[in-house]
Amino acid sequence: MLLRGVNVGGVNLKMAELRELLEQRGYEGVRTVLASGNVLLDSAASASAVKDDVEAALRDRFGYPAWVHVLTIDALRAIIDAYPFERGRDGWHDYVLFVLDDDTRATLAATESDPDEGRIASGDGVIYWTVPKGDTLDSPFGKATAKAAYKPHLTNRNLNTLEKLVG
Repeated sequence: MLLRGVNVGGVNLKMAELRELLEQRGYEGVRTVLASGNVLLDSAASASAVKDDVEAALRDRFGYPAWVHVLTIDALRAIIDAYPFERGRDGWHDYVLFVLDDDTRATLAATESDPDEGRIASGDGVIYWTVPKGDTLDSPFGKATAKAAYKPHLTNRNLNTLEKLVG
C-alpha cells in the first residue's frame, strides 16, 4: 500500500502510529518501509475495500485528506520489471507514478518534454519517469504532476524504494 503525501507538505505521520492504526483495523503482518507512507500488510479484503477502509481510518485518526494506492506484491513486481528506461544512470532519478484515474494518466502521459529534461512512458496504471537529479520539480513533467487537481489520483515512488518493498 502506498500513501500519498506522507511526511511531506505538512502531513507528518509516525510510522509506529500508522502501523498501530492498521493493526487495530484488523490487518495482519503490517510493516512500514521507510518513513514515506509505504506499508506492507496482509488482508483477505479486496484492494478497493482496503483502500476505502484505510483512507477513512487515516482521515479519522490523523485529520488529513488521505489517498491510498493498494497493490499486490505481484502487481508491484510486474510494474518494476516493466520499467522501460535504463536503471541507475549516474545523475538521474528513476520514478514510477501510480495514477488511479485513466483520464489523469492520459493527460500526464501526453506531457511533452525534451529528452534531456527527462523521459516518460505509460504503463499499466502507472507512468514511468526518468529525470536528471536536481530537475525533478522544475522539469516539464514535474510541474505537470504538481497540479492540485491531481493530488487525489497519483503518488510517486523512486524505483529503489519499490524494489525494497518487494524484497
